[in-house]
Amino acid sequence: MKKTITLTIFSFCLTLVALCAEPGRLSNFIIKESLLRNDKLAIIATDSNETPLEVSGRYQFNINGFKQDLRFNEGVAITPQPIEKSTFIYLKHINDSTSVTRLYYVWKKADSLTPIKINLKLLVLIPIAIVVLSGLFKRFLIYGIIILVAMFFFNSKNGLSFPTFFETLYEGLKSFFF
Repeated sequence: MKKTITLTIFSFCLTLVALCAEPGRLSNFIIKESLLRNDKLAIIATDSNETPLEVSGRYQFNINGFKQDLRFNEGVAITPQPIEKSTFIYLKHINDSTSVTRLYYVWKKADSLTPIKINLKLLVLIPIAIVVLSGLFKRFLIYGIIILVAMFFFNSKNGLSFPTFFETLYEGLKSFFF
């Protein structure tokens, strides 16, 4: 009799814990080169301190405007497309409550990939600073315009199109105020 009551209470507690537990949410991530060195990137689920998490399951990402369904095993997912040349990678994951966006410049050397995280706030501040400085000093107006055009040309040539750039700016401005 006591075993039956104990077993019933134990199973009730397990059911309650399973119902109240938060499903594996992906609220932060970083990218690294895949350990196989096959020119693919590994997306690693992390917490806010960038400590890896043990997340498993399928999560939908938007990678440079293309929807990808990535499978996480023990906190790591591998992107399906190999990186052929240095490029910008814009990653966006939408949770139930928020969206997580990251912008990386992936620098490809002969045998390795080096992802460089680009702070969205800097992406907003640098063009604004160039415009303000060229406006303050009239003789630098031409140089400011040349720098902005060169920056936009470099960005678009390396995979950061204008719609993606403006979406990134929007996300950067949201991070300023929220």
